[in-house]
Amino acid sequence: MASFVDRVVVHARGGDGGHGCASVHREKFKPLGGPDGANGGSGGDVVLVVDPQVTTLLDYHHLPHRRAKNGTPGMGDMRTGRHGDMLELPVPDGTVVKTRDGEVLADLVGVGTRFVAAEGGRGGLGNAALASPKRKAPGFALLGEPGQERELVLELKTVADVALVGYPSAGKSSLIAAISAARPKIADYPFTTLVPNLGVVQAGDQRFTVADVPGLIPGASEGKGLGLEFLRHIERCAVIVHVLDCATLEPGRDPISDLDVIEAELGAYAGDLGIDGGRVPLADRPRLVVLNKIDVPEARDLAELVRPDLQERGLRVLEISTASHEGLRPLTFALAELVLQARAEAPAPEPTPTVLRPRAVNEKSFTVTRRESDHVYYLVRGDKPERWVRQTDFANDEAVGYLADRLAKAGVEDELFRAGAQAGDEVVIGDGPNGVVFDWEPTMAVGAELLAGPRGSDLRLEDRHRPTRAAKREAFHEKMDAKAVARDELWAEGEDSAPVRGEDEGPEAGR
Repeated sequence: MASFVDRVVVHARGGDGGHGCASVHREKFKPLGGPDGANGGSGGDVVLVVDPQVTTLLDYHHLPHRRAKNGTPGMGDMRTGRHGDMLELPVPDGTVVKTRDGEVLADLVGVGTRFVAAEGGRGGLGNAALASPKRKAPGFALLGEPGQERELVLELKTVADVALVGYPSAGKSSLIAAISAARPKIADYPFTTLVPNLGVVQAGDQRFTVADVPGLIPGASEGKGLGLEFLRHIERCAVIVHVLDCATLEPGRDPISDLDVIEAELGAYAGDLGIDGGRVPLADRPRLVVLNKIDVPEARDLAELVRPDLQERGLRVLEISTASHEGLRPLTFALAELVLQARAEAPAPEPTPTVLRPRAVNEKSFTVTRRESDHVYYLVRGDKPERWVRQTDFANDEAVGYLADRLAKAGVEDELFRAGAQAGDEVVIGDGPNGVVFDWEPTMAVGAELLAGPRGSDLRLEDRHRPTRAAKREAFHEKMDAKAVARDELWAEGEDSAPVRGEDEGPEAGR
């Protein structure tokens, strides 16, 4: 298995949020102390962080699935759930984050640069947070949201000042080993170098980094011979050095033709030069030509022969030998001069501005679309409605009623009416497997509303159903007075209806 990996696919998932708690405070002499269910904790984020100690993406090649910790649920007695721990993933300096479709999401350059790869889910609200003057004792809580799940492509692009390019076995690895402390693998066969090598070069007071890029061949810009993977490491380099082999024995090759081939491949490569405000195309960057292996007599003669042709093109040409170290000191000072000039011409680094995009006043947070497949249904899409659905416990009728209230208050029902929806039509909130399907009823009512008053209320907690002692005493006296008055009235009615002795008696009454 290779020890250097510069492109991986990472499956990142944020932690799930903890559920809210539905609880009622109870203690001696306080049987109805009110709701005290706390909120659940939020899930942790997955964050990419540039670490100077990391030089490869090998860890994510072996373990591509990374997930942050979940938040814990809330509890009674106002005990809030614990937030999930953030998961920090160290990446090398120069890592580019992309989607599967190739869209660039972040260019991580500079130690400490961070990028949130996957956000953690929000914790659900407890019934204490849902209480209001109209909903004094909610019998439900909101569920925690699942963490964000993303599939990201990480590409490493070497951060260096100078890039050594050329054909395989042109002597690039030998050159970087001769001018720096880098010790790449060196052998006498093509494609010995399979991964970029970095070396630090000291020239007087100037210090700069040099990257040894694996050998390029014709068609590299189209992916031939892993050319795209190799060319990617040249993008961040300010100076390009062509290392030309003057002692090659391959037929049909010479320094001029090798230079033309490599120049054509650099000009054809586009890469991600548009990120970070745009970079100078590879063919337009400062270049320097190095004629290598002049310790061989035939190579020295060939170098003297091709030098005038290269200089006519406006290129600066130096002759060196990595075996005898001839010409290496002038080369390092020439590279230091080009690097110093490139740094002076580079724009000053500016902090990434914070872009705020507030929503327009009249902009709606959701859309309602009429769809037709094998049947007609109405699709509701939007961050808020979909989040509300994820937070709803559909096993609780009161929670379902709360969702209906939120949707109606947001104007979803009005938009369904405008779209032509009628009672009983199928409505889908969300898309894909997470969408919730239901038959729409313009007015949703649940049994709890009909039996216990308004949704989320408790008649036992209403002030009018818990009179004071004085009010109870006054009501008792009024009741007793009303009973006394009623008895007197009944007695009076009985007296009036009783017959008087001697009246209506016939002649035989005295017998």
